[in-house]
Amino acid sequence: MKKILVNREPWQTRVAVLDDDGRLQDLYFESRTKEELERCFFKARVSKVLPGIQTAFVDIGQKKAGFLHISEVDHSLALEKFSAYEVDHEGETKAPSKSSRRANVMDVSKIFKEGEDILVQVIKEPVYEKGAKLTTCFALPGKFIVLMPNIPQIGVSRKIEKQAERERLKTFVSSRLPEGMGAIIRTTTEGRSEEDIGKDLAMLISVWQSIQKRYAKAVYGEKVHEDLSLALRTIREHLDDDVEAIICDSEEDIATAQKFIKYFMPDKISLLRLYTDKRPLFDHCNVEQQIDPLLNKKVELKSGGSLIIEAAEAMTVIDVNTGKFIGKDDQEVTILKTNIEAAEEVVRQLRLRNIGGLIVIDFIDMYKAGNRQKLSRVLQKTLKEKDKLQSVALKISEFGLVQMTRKRSGKTLIAQLTENCNACRTLGVVKSASTHAYDILRKFVAEISKKDLVLKEGNFGLVVSQRVFDYLVKTEFSALIELEKHLGHKILLESSQSCCDDEYQLKLNEV
Repeated sequence: MKKILVNREPWQTRVAVLDDDGRLQDLYFESRTKEELERCFFKARVSKVLPGIQTAFVDIGQKKAGFLHISEVDHSLALEKFSAYEVDHEGETKAPSKSSRRANVMDVSKIFKEGEDILVQVIKEPVYEKGAKLTTCFALPGKFIVLMPNIPQIGVSRKIEKQAERERLKTFVSSRLPEGMGAIIRTTTEGRSEEDIGKDLAMLISVWQSIQKRYAKAVYGEKVHEDLSLALRTIREHLDDDVEAIICDSEEDIATAQKFIKYFMPDKISLLRLYTDKRPLFDHCNVEQQIDPLLNKKVELKSGGSLIIEAAEAMTVIDVNTGKFIGKDDQEVTILKTNIEAAEEVVRQLRLRNIGGLIVIDFIDMYKAGNRQKLSRVLQKTLKEKDKLQSVALKISEFGLVQMTRKRSGKTLIAQLTENCNACRTLGVVKSASTHAYDILRKFVAEISKKDLVLKEGNFGLVVSQRVFDYLVKTEFSALIELEKHLGHKILLESSQSCCDDEYQLKLNEV
């Protein structure tokens, strides 16, 4: 059974989801000073239209303009805009023909004009140098339903397998939807009463009407709607029959959670508990000790194997190693056991680190096709059962590689908890002591030559960091002797705590 922990601090709110063994399964942060954009609606203004890449750049009042690709423009809006375009250019109103729709509707320059205001929703946070990804295919998530106010389609979660239940839910939701709206029926809807589903749907329709009213009065760049708080979002996404307790250390969170649960799932209200001990909640439940290892590249497996997780801008690469695990069976069986354990841990790490986009997993090579198929089934099953975000994983290749994609949602854990290193200048590594030492010696000689510093008597003083000093004295002392012969003067080497590894000071010490 799972537990949901809500830890509120004056500077930050943290929410953790634990499995029945107390292991961290999901971790979320909400800062008081950092604004979350994902799922928010904005009254935006088109700042630039680029037909060559079928994208409109849209000002949403943030530092960087968001980008709206043609694939994220809903069909009805595209047709409406294109019809207006035909009126403007041909002087009469007429419905676009099928041939013109095929040829022109997918031309972003005929849908948007620079300077016009539009309603957009953020579907991806800004990442690296890219602005937020936007859409006009709106979605409002509820506990049981995701309302699509401008897409008249009804979808049912694939995890609801009974055909009779699928038909029941689809028939009921379609009967309650206003014309022109659609919905996705979530997994949590299975077995729920029509009253519960109807309340959720009515609330979402009311929210959409509120968004439209606020949009009409808003100025461009203004946020017209944002999602629930972090604690309520987590409860909405994770509260099911597998949850045994929702523990909050704040009376404020208890109060808001009570209202939310009482409205949607009143039978679960008894799960709420207020934590009052002096020891911090995350310490008491052993969560704090599980956070720091999530920033490491290496993840140890119980069997003795390990994962190496390397994140780049375009993709994330995960390498599986056997490590100390040698097993009691033949090599192929040992490798299969390690790969299966790794597959399950990979899914957990993707969730905890919030890794999305393109992912390549390098499993240990297996010669038997049957073992590769078995591993593939385990990975697919674990993704389906343990991961709420949409993902697609291809079959394992003969080389043991799996290519998969996972929906991005918010910032990665690394992005939330770390910042670029000034020492390594975002390389992820720092220069070695030898590299710094050689660079300094080259600059030292160049500076002497450039300034034509020639002493009749005396010596040169070279002040460097302690790390570079130790390297030169212990490893390159003979090179310093040769340099002294070349210059014709002694070099007095000094260390300084105030010097960085790439810095040095030149002193002229006359005798």
